[in-house]
Amino acid sequence: MNKTNLEDLRWNTLLKCQLIEIISLWEGRLTSNVLVSAFGIGRQQASKDINFYINEIAADNLVYDKHLKGYKPTSDFKAVLTKGTIDEYFNLLGSRKELGSHLACLDIANANTEIISSPGRFIVPEFIRPVISAMRDNMRLEIEYLSLSSQKKEYRVITPHTLVYSGYRWHVRAHCEKNNDYRDFVLSRISTVPEPVLPSSHSMDKDAAWNQFIELIIKPDPRLSTFQQDIIARDFNMLDKQLNISSRAALANYYLQFLRITPQNQNKAPEAQQLILDNLEQIKHWLF
Repeated sequence: MNKTNLEDLRWNTLLKCQLIEIISLWEGRLTSNVLVSAFGIGRQQASKDINFYINEIAADNLVYDKHLKGYKPTSDFKAVLTKGTIDEYFNLLGSRKELGSHLACLDIANANTEIISSPGRFIVPEFIRPVISAMRDNMRLEIEYLSLSSQKKEYRVITPHTLVYSGYRWHVRAHCEKNNDYRDFVLSRISTVPEPVLPSSHSMDKDAAWNQFIELIIKPDPRLSTFQQDIIARDFNMLDKQLNISSRAALANYYLQFLRITPQNQNKAPEAQQLILDNLEQIKHWLF
């Protein structure tokens, strides 16, 4: 940043600047209309916000183009307030369909875009608030949990420490007193309001799998042709046909599920699997 520290930005200002950065980077054209539509502000205020971004955040990122009648990113553009990834743009497009989104009225280049989202799970706010409170205060909780394996309701005493989104559903990482181990509990399977019990000694720093980082080495399935492997490597932005993912050991399975890799069944058709976990033997003790 140029003059203003990120910590000093107001939330509303930060959101505007992030929007400026994402739209400029991925659409190549930014006008005040984007801010006017997204935040319900006047054109004069929108222009001030764009100038604030240029003068206080990233002077070398945007330049006005009279032919475009808007700002375009310079060849030296560097993301300052965002990651600069396409996912941020896709998420912005997807937010137009989210209820209550302040970006819902955005008309982003009239893009013909359809984004498939995971179906909403049955997660009741009243059931989750005690979980969040217990994480903050390191408290034990008694929960009624719908167990898929035992096919019945079970009462568990857990100490939750982190909420996790796997790309498919929400879990809470917690110590389970029944198993005397740290486990993942699907939030939608908590069936009643959890009851706080007593303070716990099972904190996050005692969760070995959570604190252990491992590397997942992902490669195109070697049974594919060289041409097919090159396509897969390009799809996943691999370097020398290899993608290295650093992951908490506790979350490694979710990365593999997200990539549709089943290490125990790597003999299925290569066109279906496309990817393999190359270092399975080294890390298999951390997997399900």
